[in-house]
Amino acid sequence: MDNWSETVTFLIAAIVLIILNGFFVAAEFALVKIRISRIEQMARDGRAMANTAKWLAVRLDESLSACQLGITMASLGLGWVGEPAFARLVEPLLNRVGIHNEQVTHVIGFIVAFSVITGLHLVIGEQAPKIFAIRRPESMLLWCAAPMKFFFIILYPFLVVLNFVTKLVLGLLGVGGAGGQDGASTEQEIRALLREAHIHGNLTGNEHSLINNVFEFDDMVVRRVMLPRGEVDFFDINEPLDKLINLAKRTKHTRYPACDHSLDSVVGVIHIKDLVGVSADNTEFDIREIIRPPKKVPETMPISRVLRHFQGTHQLLAFVVDEYGTITGIVTLENVLEEIVGSVEDEFDSERPEIVPSGPGEFMIDGGTLVGDIEKRCKLDFGDESDSDSISGLLTEMHQRMLHQGDRFELPGATAVVVETQGDRATLVRLLIHNPK
Repeated sequence: MDNWSETVTFLIAAIVLIILNGFFVAAEFALVKIRISRIEQMARDGRAMANTAKWLAVRLDESLSACQLGITMASLGLGWVGEPAFARLVEPLLNRVGIHNEQVTHVIGFIVAFSVITGLHLVIGEQAPKIFAIRRPESMLLWCAAPMKFFFIILYPFLVVLNFVTKLVLGLLGVGGAGGQDGASTEQEIRALLREAHIHGNLTGNEHSLINNVFEFDDMVVRRVMLPRGEVDFFDINEPLDKLINLAKRTKHTRYPACDHSLDSVVGVIHIKDLVGVSADNTEFDIREIIRPPKKVPETMPISRVLRHFQGTHQLLAFVVDEYGTITGIVTLENVLEEIVGSVEDEFDSERPEIVPSGPGEFMIDGGTLVGDIEKRCKLDFGDESDSDSISGLLTEMHQRMLHQGDRFELPGATAVVVETQGDRATLVRLLIHNPK
């Protein structure tokens, strides 16, 4: 009876130690997995035990040492009481089947007990809590926070010594002793997390695209989003008022550059609202009275700064100038915002899509389409050697002369054919993919 009571006691102790081992494993992985910013948010939301979890997280090195100390103590204790407990359960069973040799029963009992203890330790004490903590770090850390803090405090002197020795060893290996959570995630890491969230359905396609566009927003310069000067409709202040109003009726823009004969001599900007109620045959009206001063930005300015420029000046059209001070085009708020939210067209826009599928592995592409957009849409890579932004510029750079209708070019993975030209640039290009996916 005494032996049986002792066996039960050892058995209960072994089960408790396996559970304790699993507890410390779960706490360790939850602490490593969760970010301090998320814990702070939970604390602001008033979640129970969130402040305790934060207390542990800001002392990450010491908290992990406490977890490791708990795991080690539980494992050592399990090795001490577990094998005898299970071996004593096995030996009577072996006697019942006719095995009475003491050495044989001891060896078989040890093997069976070791196998059972190892299995329980791996499944209940390691794998299950580890996987649960990785998948649900928030709930696991909140559940473990109070016991972990208690364990941390009562064993603090041991943790100080343990951390000192650990840092000493790391110093000998050339690893710094700075603790705490990992540093801020890089853009590539955040993009990878967003892609994984999209794959698992936590982000919709639109949300994923929108956030990716925000990352690319600050890398884009004005030159890549501006309307080239050859496509700009402007008011010539030397023209009669009725001709300017007819131009506004035909083109239906909100704002027009005001120029003295050409864009080389910009006077300012005219808002169409200032012409509301003005009769076309009003010979006394002076168009110069409603001209607003022009705003100019360099073509290499990031569009994020252009957005702040619009917000500060309250004028949503700016002239783009190159390094020589020559106006190369205009940029509007719509041009900038479209880089985040995608194409935005009002009821008066009649722009054709930049990239239109026209057959298997075949696309009709507007000549002003950015090379990067084509690579992304058609899954191609033209290389980084070219300085041109648009497909028309890329083909002109390759050809080393002005483009003509019918010109054919071999690009990496595709063939480009000039379909239409206007002046000295291609306005429509057919792209034939060699190996469409």
